[in-house]
Amino acid sequence: MEENEYINPDTHLPENDQTDRNQADKDQSYITQADRNPLDKDDPYSNPPKEVQVEEAQIVRNMPAPNPFMSRGFCHMLQPETNTFRHGCAKLDAFDWLKDFPQPAGETAFDCVEIRFKNSRKDYFRVLPELDLYVGDIVAVEANPGHDIGIVSLTGEVVRHQMKRKNVNPLNNEIHKVYRKARPADIEKWIAAVLKEDKTMFRTREIATGLNLKMKVNDVEYQGDDTKAIFYYTADERVDFRELIKLLAEEFKVRIEMKQIGARQEASRLGGIGSCGRELCCSTWLSTFSTVSTNAARIQQLSLNPQKLAGQCGKLKCCLNYEFAAYSEALKDFPPDDMLLNTQKGDAFPQKIEVFAGIMWYSYKSEPNNLLPIPVDKVKEIMALNKKGQAVPNLEDFARKIEKKSEFDNVIVQDDLNRFDK
Repeated sequence: MEENEYINPDTHLPENDQTDRNQADKDQSYITQADRNPLDKDDPYSNPPKEVQVEEAQIVRNMPAPNPFMSRGFCHMLQPETNTFRHGCAKLDAFDWLKDFPQPAGETAFDCVEIRFKNSRKDYFRVLPELDLYVGDIVAVEANPGHDIGIVSLTGEVVRHQMKRKNVNPLNNEIHKVYRKARPADIEKWIAAVLKEDKTMFRTREIATGLNLKMKVNDVEYQGDDTKAIFYYTADERVDFRELIKLLAEEFKVRIEMKQIGARQEASRLGGIGSCGRELCCSTWLSTFSTVSTNAARIQQLSLNPQKLAGQCGKLKCCLNYEFAAYSEALKDFPPDDMLLNTQKGDAFPQKIEVFAGIMWYSYKSEPNNLLPIPVDKVKEIMALNKKGQAVPNLEDFARKIEKKSEFDNVIVQDDLNRFDK
């Protein structure tokens, strides 16, 4: 099945495919065994029964068809003259927190809207007075050259705040215009262009590999009128892609634009699930990337393990900066963690710090496995005595008593596994 063929949601088969169901079952059952070794006769799965083949083919057939418009905010496959845009399906989504506030009397509505394109690409466009746009409307907007197709993601006063946040002047005459609401012919042409994106990306990777270019093509975005394609790539060094552009223009017959992005922008565009179990911050709400250093991990008493500190982009996780200021402020009340405490029992050195609990754990040099929790104010008091040449008898007198958690008390006898032995 070609990737750019239209998928019929009722049959999950191409519309132009006249193959009957029996032949489709054979094809699908063959696909499910593609990874098996046909020469291994002892493998019980090398030649499964016909009932198993039919069941596997049914499972494959019932799988949802791929939706290339998910990256544009459509939870379901886009159809002409339909509106399936949903806020929850879009990357870097924004909530209109002013939508329930009425427009003040005597004021005109803000004449700019936010338009969403593929993945995290959004831009602001000026609306003509005769156009009445709502969130989810598919519109044709000004592009260079031709026109592009996008989805209205925000309207009204909240757009003014978004433009101010991103340093976009609404009075700038260079802001592009919204031409009209997209016609069915525009949408059909847009769908045809979008369905070519994955195939174009894979073919571009093959061409770049053939030219020995040290670059990775991450994403391809076709313009709505199918006259231009944007190729997003990452590279560690400067790449001379002049020959690549010539080959791509001959191959795809469109205008080529190359955009280099960083590793974090790549993760933002592609999305994913972080180690915390949530969607990546850069693909949901984080639009600016601040510098992250290993000092942020040290301040938060984290283990300097590159595998745990690195995100899906291969760089240090942006979330290391979230609590950095709070930890830095709390550590101002702590004494230096490289000073020893002099006692009559021996010198003690710090092992670890609990920042927000205000506790420093010390151990005697002679007993490194015996950790004593000492409050910060007590540590400062002992250091003040040490500066005067006085050594405290021991640290046990200053240590905070840590209450041990009570063991689980089973009050329901029926849940006791040994209840039958009594």
